[in-house]
Amino acid sequence: MSMTTFDQSKRKALGKGLESLLPTNRPAIATAQQPESGRPREIAVNLIDRNPYQTRTHFDEKSLAELAASVAANGVLQPVLLRPAAGGRYQLIAGERRWLASQRAGKQTIPAVVKEVSDQQALEITIVENLQRADLNPMEQARAYERLSREFNLTQEQMAQRTGKERASVANFLRLLKLPTEIQAKVENDELSFGHAKVLLMLDSPEAIAKAAVKVMALSMSVRQTESYIQGILHPEKKQKEEKPQRTVDANVHDAERMLQSSLGMKVRIDDKKGKGKITIEYSSLEDFDRLLEMLENKSTTA
Repeated sequence: MSMTTFDQSKRKALGKGLESLLPTNRPAIATAQQPESGRPREIAVNLIDRNPYQTRTHFDEKSLAELAASVAANGVLQPVLLRPAAGGRYQLIAGERRWLASQRAGKQTIPAVVKEVSDQQALEITIVENLQRADLNPMEQARAYERLSREFNLTQEQMAQRTGKERASVANFLRLLKLPTEIQAKVENDELSFGHAKVLLMLDSPEAIAKAAVKVMALSMSVRQTESYIQGILHPEKKQKEEKPQRTVDANVHDAERMLQSSLGMKVRIDDKKGKGKITIEYSSLEDFDRLLEMLENKSTTA
């Protein structure tokens, strides 16, 4: 497959939206944004029940209040998607924020598209519709992917195709579920970012992750600082070497080192403490060693 063909297929996958959930051998289910046929109907808000398959657990109150004010002034601009339920009622599939905002705005009805879908289709549409939103927190996304995998036996590649995400992104979100429960809560409450969480997962044990997370939050570390901190935990010997204080050398001693290095062609170190110390000469081969001995012997013979 050529790169051009790959790019084109990738763009098509990203643009499929919820239609990619449905096999080609059955009619596509229309979303609220794209009704399959006919016009949206006005449905009484009190006849609509919440979506039992909803994976979103958090609605931003400020954002919801702003949406309610907009609905009060302009109405609902996009219809919600419903399916028939028992007793003349309806069940939400997509558009819960619009439904909640309509209730807050005091609306009696809401525009809706009603479609017959199975429980499985309703669940899958709800999860993928949520994953395609930009305002889900990382843990909500991780749990949604896990539910797709568990309830529909989808691979990471299949989930990536159906949500328009990269497979590596799906894998990273799923890895968040390996965090200790208390750290997952910190990510969900935006006390730790997705980037911080990924770095913390470099540690093996839940105990080590929890301990490191406490320090990261206490010191308000950036993601880069967190990475350096975790690397120090994983490779303490490297950290000690990097933290070793720089050597301070007297100017006269430094000049003597350079003179000897120039004369011998080898690295020389002089450790001097009040007129006493040692000279260290480093050789990198037996040839250098033999040459050094020969130079010392010549100096001894000459003397």
